[in-house]
Amino acid sequence: MRNIRKYAVLYVMMVPVVAYFLLYGYYPFIKGLQISFQDYKLMGTRPYVGFDNYRLVWNDPSFWEAFENTVIIGGGILLMSFIAPLIVALSLNEVLQTWYKKMAQMIIYIPHLLSWVVVGGIWIFLLSPDNGLVNLLLGKLAGIAPVHFLAESDWARWMMIGLATWKDMGYNCILFLAGIVSISPSLYEAARIDGASRWQQMRYVTLPQLSGTMKVIFLLNTLGILRIFDQVFILRNPSIAAKVDVLMMYTFQKGILDIKIGPAAAASFFVVLMTLVLTLIVRRLTRFDEV
Repeated sequence: MRNIRKYAVLYVMMVPVVAYFLLYGYYPFIKGLQISFQDYKLMGTRPYVGFDNYRLVWNDPSFWEAFENTVIIGGGILLMSFIAPLIVALSLNEVLQTWYKKMAQMIIYIPHLLSWVVVGGIWIFLLSPDNGLVNLLLGKLAGIAPVHFLAESDWARWMMIGLATWKDMGYNCILFLAGIVSISPSLYEAARIDGASRWQQMRYVTLPQLSGTMKVIFLLNTLGILRIFDQVFILRNPSIAAKVDVLMMYTFQKGILDIKIGPAAAASFFVVLMTLVLTLIVRRLTRFDEV
C-alpha cells in the first residue's frame, strides 16, 4: 500500500497508455477474432458459423497464390532491406569527411519520411515507358527499348522489392551506424597495433560487434514481411496483379471490395498466426535472447 501511494502519480500517468492499447489494440483484435467465427453482415443477424470462414479461406486457391507472392516479395524485401543498408552503413563509416557523411545520411533517409502514395507517384513517373527518366537514360546510354517496369510480370516483383528497399534503406542504415558508433575505439586500436588493415578491422571487429544490432533489425523486418500492403495497393495494376497481390491485398479485397467480412477476418488471423510462427523461428535461429 505504501508503494502504491508513493508511485500513485506514475500509475495515473499510465492510465491513458493502457486505455489506448485496450481501445485501439486489444479490443479490435478480440472483435476481429469474434467476427472470424461469424457470418458477419453489415445489417441483420450475425450467426456464428464455427470454422467455416477459416475452411473457406484455407481452400481458396487465391489465398495460396497471395501467400506465394507474399513469401517471394516479403522474403526479397527482408534480405535486401538487411544487406543493402548494412553495406551502405559500413561504407559511410569509412568516410572521413563528417559533412559528407551527414549529407549522405540525410539524403538516403528522406524517402523513409515520405508516404507510399508520394513514393509510388514518383516512381510511376520515373519508370514510365514514354517520358520516364529511367527509360530515357536506358535509351540514350545503352540503346535499350522502353521497358514497362510496372506493367510486365517479369519485372513486377523485382520492382516491389527494390522500391521497398530504397524507401526504408535510410532508416535501417541509421540503426546500423548507431551500432557502429557504440563499438569501443580500443578494439580498433588493438587491431591496428596487431597490423590489421581497414578491411580486416571491418571483418573481425565491426561485423562481430554489430551482431546484436543485426539481430534486432532482422527481427523487426521479419515482423512486417507478411503485412505488406501499401506499395502493392499503390503500384499494382491488372496486368501484374497475379504476381504481386499479397495476403493483405487478399484480405482487403475480401473485406472491403467483396464485403465478405467473416472470411477477411479469418484470413487476417491466418496472417497473425503465420507472423507469430515466423517470428518464433527467427528468434530461435538468430538466438535473439542472447543479444
